[in-house]
Amino acid sequence: MTTLASPTQGAAGLSIWRVEGKPGVSGPVHTISADQVWTFLEGAVSVRLGEEDLAVVAGDTVVMPAGVVRQVTAGESGFVAICTAPAEARAAVDGKDFGVPAWIA
Repeated sequence: MTTLASPTQGAAGLSIWRVEGKPGVSGPVHTISADQVWTFLEGAVSVRLGEEDLAVVAGDTVVMPAGVVRQVTAGESGFVAICTAPAEARAAVDGKDFGVPAWIA
């Protein structure tokens, strides 16, 4: 994750970051306390969003609602995405609050 804008960089309440996913690698199964918007610039991914599985390619945008369990898995060529969420968004895994991720803060 590479932070592009966040409160610690002078943004007023919205964070934007870049994600580069390595081929075949899955992120953790988790929730976020606020809506997130992911726009995929390169590659392909599968997104598990609640009970729904989405096949996503470059040019697609996925809105991930607050509180919905999610996992992003990179396709065989990896992916690049730009993401945004409110600066107070908190991450949780198995119900355990991990606070505001560093790339959002």
